[in-house]
Amino acid sequence: METLEALSARLATTEDIKSIVRTMKSLSSASIRQYEHAVEAMSDYERAIELGLRAVLRDRRRQGGWLPTRGERPPGRRHALIVIGSDRGLCGRFNDRIARHARLAIDAVASNGEQARPLLCVVGLRAAARLEAAGHPADRLFMLPGSIAGLAGSVQKVAIEVDRWSSDEGANRVDIVFNRRNEHALAEPVRRAVLPVPRDYLDGLSRQDWPSRGLPLFRMDAARLFNWLIGQFLFVRLYQSLAESLASEHASRLAAMQNAERNIDDRREVLQAQYRKKRQETITRELLDVVAGFESVRARR
Repeated sequence: METLEALSARLATTEDIKSIVRTMKSLSSASIRQYEHAVEAMSDYERAIELGLRAVLRDRRRQGGWLPTRGERPPGRRHALIVIGSDRGLCGRFNDRIARHARLAIDAVASNGEQARPLLCVVGLRAAARLEAAGHPADRLFMLPGSIAGLAGSVQKVAIEVDRWSSDEGANRVDIVFNRRNEHALAEPVRRAVLPVPRDYLDGLSRQDWPSRGLPLFRMDAARLFNWLIGQFLFVRLYQSLAESLASEHASRLAAMQNAERNIDDRREVLQAQYRKKRQETITRELLDVVAGFESVRARR
């Protein structure tokens, strides 16, 4: 049976843990909104990139030419996967889900008859550890940014690696695997193709009417401008995917902390009941000792 002092110490520890859980809940709640706002803000830049592509493609279409999509290479080249997980724990099965989805994507590439295994870039230490345990070590590993301020820098590092894979490793297709938050799930694994840019998407842009009466003009070489715009298109897709994954991670952590808080409250009630019972037993025993001592003194008189 635990002593009164031991139960008191356990209650104090429980309160300390609950304070930490509340702090993590507050941080996750604030971070969710920050990353969702980052996705919304990037949509304006995405719109600007689409307008630039539309201007270049309309010009080439009028001249009867076509600019090859970045990543359009002969068949038989290598496939690349970018997997986004987390560096920190306490987010439920967030990393387990994304690692399983990534393994399915790797198996799907192998089932298509590609001889070389896909190139694997993992963002997040915990997802990388799970994939390595399953026999799929990362070719390139990046850590996640600690805040919204480091998001663009992390995306730039991944984009540089994709460029290197395209030029040196012969990667002709790049997909991103990440968790996304929606109204039905806190972390739903999705797979998004980023390269090559679909030809039907570019065809659709070239046929869309310009949104104003003034038609666009550009003096830069069309091929160079097109390649730069495709690079920015890749940046936007990577940025959106990383921000959505981080919002999903914090939503999963918030749910885990809410469950932890409920468990802590239940445990605290049990400890408080044990403490009250033990305290009452101690008081009763001390009173009985006093009464027994009094009776003993009175009997000797």
